[in-house]
Amino acid sequence: VSLVESGGGLVQAGDSLRLACTPSERTVEDYHMGWFRQAPGKGREYVGGLSWFGPNTKYLESLKGRFTISRDDAANTWSLQMNNLLPEDTAVYYCAAAPPKGYGDYKVLEPDEYEYWGQGTQVTVSS
Repeated sequence: VSLVESGGGLVQAGDSLRLACTPSERTVEDYHMGWFRQAPGKGREYVGGLSWFGPNTKYLESLKGRFTISRDDAANTWSLQMNNLLPEDTAVYYCAAAPPKGYGDYKVLEPDEYEYWGQGTQVTVSS
């Protein structure tokens, strides 16, 4: 399964940006998904995740209120809405996914549980 991200770019501080991610196989309803980012010279950082079951989400505490993860079943797309962007949000953003272990697997995955990864999309926030 490959994941294709889109929506990155260069914006100014305070702007908003929406990233999208689409799986190459099956539909967004078939996977848990998460967003990660990697800033220059730093390790990969967990941004947040969404359970395959729907409304269950989890976020990096410092991003709560500015970043929102959602799913559009009709468009077969996951999104990461980023508002009031800061220069420190500059990074390559990656989406990741994994199938649920069973129908009762409702929890949002831990960062090390994802199996499939996108190629990344660059987000640059200028001050």
